[in-house]
Amino acid sequence: MTGLSGTAQAADVNNVKNAGFEAGLGGWSCSAGSGATVSSPVHAGTAALKATPSGSDTAQCAQTVAVQPNSTYTLSAWVQGSYVYLGATGTGTSDVSTWTPGTGSGYGQLTTTFKTGAATTSVQIYTHGWYGQPAYYADDISVYGPDGGGGGDPAPTVPAAPGGLAVGSVTSSSVNLSWGSVSGASGYNVYQGGTKVQSVTGSSATVTNLSASTSYQFQVSATNAAGESPKSAAVTATTSASGGTPPGGGAVPKHAVTGYWQNFNNGATVQKLSDVPANYDIIAVAFADATSTPGAVSFTLDSAGLGGYTVDQFKADIAAKHAAGKSVVISIGGQNGTISVGDSTSANNFANSVYALMQTYGFDGVDIDLENGLNSTYMTQALKAIAAKGGAKTVITMAPQTIDMQSPSNEYFKTALNIKDILTVVNMQYYNSGSMNGCDGNVYSQGTVDFLTALACIQLQGGLDPSQVGLGVPASTSGAGSGYVSPSVVNAALDCLTKGTSCGTFHPAKTYPSLRGAMTWSTNWDATSGNAWSNAVGPHVHALP
Repeated sequence: MTGLSGTAQAADVNNVKNAGFEAGLGGWSCSAGSGATVSSPVHAGTAALKATPSGSDTAQCAQTVAVQPNSTYTLSAWVQGSYVYLGATGTGTSDVSTWTPGTGSGYGQLTTTFKTGAATTSVQIYTHGWYGQPAYYADDISVYGPDGGGGGDPAPTVPAAPGGLAVGSVTSSSVNLSWGSVSGASGYNVYQGGTKVQSVTGSSATVTNLSASTSYQFQVSATNAAGESPKSAAVTATTSASGGTPPGGGAVPKHAVTGYWQNFNNGATVQKLSDVPANYDIIAVAFADATSTPGAVSFTLDSAGLGGYTVDQFKADIAAKHAAGKSVVISIGGQNGTISVGDSTSANNFANSVYALMQTYGFDGVDIDLENGLNSTYMTQALKAIAAKGGAKTVITMAPQTIDMQSPSNEYFKTALNIKDILTVVNMQYYNSGSMNGCDGNVYSQGTVDFLTALACIQLQGGLDPSQVGLGVPASTSGAGSGYVSPSVVNAALDCLTKGTSCGTFHPAKTYPSLRGAMTWSTNWDATSGNAWSNAVGPHVHALP
């Protein structure tokens, strides 16, 4: 979750009463009796809110907070669970809200700001879940700004310095650090040689872009709305002499086509990698498997299901794709993927196991296709470690669902922004989705040009470089439950975004000539349809400006 947007002024206070639910539900009103206080899990203190949605109720809990007119306030809450929302109404200007589709295994912070109108003396703040979803938790809710005169919880004090700073895994260009969490801290700053190099919300970080065989000194500090703690005791780490580099294909072209290759037989055409057409620039091998070690993955070629395709043939085909200038990555997740990276240990296990597969098979990198949610802090740590191990040629792709990329505060979107310096492309899945909001706030139905362009616009306006945005669609009606569009619609959306032509009712405010391209599930379903998708979309992508 995003941290506080800035340090509060000295006169600012938290205007929320019973912000940490230490006094039960005092001051709060929850719909349909959906709320209760619990002693675990909590973010801080001894209690937290647990609210349980039903099929007809979102479990909204709200409080009316006294504020001053013509003033700016920061609304924040620590939340845990799936589909958790935070917002304010009655501001007298623009009401605000933010949400997350999931926080992983722990608490994450939601934050937004609002300004009150000339006559506004109170606002209603709220948090809620979503219909039929599991219970969510909320704790330490705050509205920081000028004292509204209605009382509230005390403003936080500056946190203590972190303790236990320790060096973890080290490569030729990166150092992993971890430390003890600090009560009352909302984030941490990482210092390298006295210069701040990172700000994180969790109690670990991986510092990258270091030189081989070099000693570095690190410290961390804790932060919250009151300010920054003193720095921790320093630790020293020395990078290794050299890092490994996977065999690597050619550089991913300016405009690229990604295709998923199925390591299983589900009725689509069974392929060897050598059967994948040359129109595909990145081939994502689906999928790696979870192991009994938290966060770690493995890969087993389904030789029997693929007609006797041997591991040696598979490795040789990857090498041949490299010789042709193509990239092959190992995909993590899928509909049935259950890999969880929720702490530093599992992040290290994930990175080490993925890199081992890169060395064993010649994979150029990794694709993240987790549909059970992810933790941005630790997935960022893991992916940066993989890039540090793999070197400059490492290819990192992502295939989030549409709901995962509706806002930069979502965990998937945050991860993409966190690794923007090493990210190759996000090929969001514009299918199996239903209607979703576009960047203009209007709702668009899947299966249309507008759905592709208006949702891509969210990523383009939300911080990703156009070269990191691709359109993910099914290769045929058999490739997904819903959302199939013909190749002509994909090409029209590409033209709309890159040239401003062939648009539907939605017209982007500007064009994005460097848009990366398109992705499909899967090369096998494409082959079942005579490669109609790649024969139409591939040349069109490669001819983009």
